[in-house]
Amino acid sequence: MPDLIHIHPNDNVVVALRPIPAGTIFEGVTAAIDIPQGHKMALKPLTAGEQVVKYGFPIGHATASIAPGDWVHTHNMKTNLSGEMEYTYNPNLTWPEPVPPRSFRGYRRLDGKVGIRNEIWIIPTVGCVNDVAKALVRENQDLVTGSIDGLYTFPHPFGCSQTGADHAQTRKLLAALTRHPNAGAVLVLSLGCENLTHEQFVAELGQYDPNRVQFLTCQQVEDEMEAGREALCQCAAYAAQFTRQEIPASELVIGMKCGGSDGLSGITANPTVGRFSDMLVAQGGSTVLTEVPEMFGAEGFLMDRCVNEEVFGKAVNMINGFKDYFLRHGEVVYENPSPGNKAGGITTLEDKSCGCVQKGGSAPIVDVIGYGEPVCKKGLNMLYGPGNDLVSSTALTAAGAHMVLFTTGRGTPFGAPAPTMKIATNTPLATKKQGWIDFNAGVVADGTRTLEEAASDLMDLVLEVASGKQTRAEQRGFREISIFKDGVVL
Repeated sequence: MPDLIHIHPNDNVVVALRPIPAGTIFEGVTAAIDIPQGHKMALKPLTAGEQVVKYGFPIGHATASIAPGDWVHTHNMKTNLSGEMEYTYNPNLTWPEPVPPRSFRGYRRLDGKVGIRNEIWIIPTVGCVNDVAKALVRENQDLVTGSIDGLYTFPHPFGCSQTGADHAQTRKLLAALTRHPNAGAVLVLSLGCENLTHEQFVAELGQYDPNRVQFLTCQQVEDEMEAGREALCQCAAYAAQFTRQEIPASELVIGMKCGGSDGLSGITANPTVGRFSDMLVAQGGSTVLTEVPEMFGAEGFLMDRCVNEEVFGKAVNMINGFKDYFLRHGEVVYENPSPGNKAGGITTLEDKSCGCVQKGGSAPIVDVIGYGEPVCKKGLNMLYGPGNDLVSSTALTAAGAHMVLFTTGRGTPFGAPAPTMKIATNTPLATKKQGWIDFNAGVVADGTRTLEEAASDLMDLVLEVASGKQTRAEQRGFREISIFKDGVVL
């Protein structure tokens, strides 16, 4: 396995798969200085203003003369991004080749939906009852028996003192979580005087099974712990009827997310997930790609894959709408990557984005959905959401993702409400943080597995987790949500 990788024939930089000492020769070019793992080395001379090309796309431009063998990073290149752009639809659709169908053991709900967990969830409608919800979880663990996989709650600070779009987003997000099929039953816990009223929540929730969803308003009862216990007993009785059965993989919805990315993210973990996505789509399943700000500069990978002009128009509106969101708040659209990203070898937002969107594989994009909206079409979907790890993973769960595949080059312990599988971009991380990492895509950089082999291994693990195997985050009880907020707090 070479020490550096030339990702695309048109690239004028290569990426270090491991730390490269000065003097290393690759494709006739000698490294002028030590090149850290995940960082870029120039293959050709570049003048100030000339485009730096990686993944076959410009990821920024040189700010000074760069000689072959030089380290290329923040000291000698910068982004090309500014504001909104105009796009033209030039469809280029390639459907994945059919693959043999697979299955997993999940839970078939009475409405026909499928879950991969049979849990009881407590959804607080307002932050004021967070501690009540946590106490109810703590004091009612005896209800977790038989086929019930767990009892959890997801505290948050909102549901009151919000107006307009923020209030609507909180309402939509919490209702979407209530509908999630990984929850066999749900207790919606309210205070009684919050902005998010019971009537509003019920209207947002729409049609529901009153045996599956229980409601408790704390101000209306003498003892909320006693009333909560009674409601949770009803939830447990309802959820206990479900047992695992064989279900086609075509019914899976898998969210895809990256965080703490490094220079190997777009070479190992993200394209492994991309190939997995193509494999699942080929079986009739669904995948969801989000993190809109980390699509900026990588639109060329996505726009022409929209299945029709309607979906293309929704994609354009989503991306330019998010840029407008930045600009309305006086922020530049390229205020990214993070310090950790840069330390890992990512220089510009285009560099990060081109690696990020590798998770989408090559399948056509069948739909673009809004925040808090469900996946309705089989295939690869795009979801409106920010890059923030907790916010976007929560949005993926709310969209109906049974599981979130989370690639990382730096590591992170958090978990979303849906099982959150951590995929390392490099072997040192996977070795060091075995309590965090579920799957090591660093084997691609090590040369022990090809991308296709790693994707096949990942598919096997996804089906195991869908059948009940816990992720590292689940084993530690790490689950939380974060709701997208834009406006004022009263």
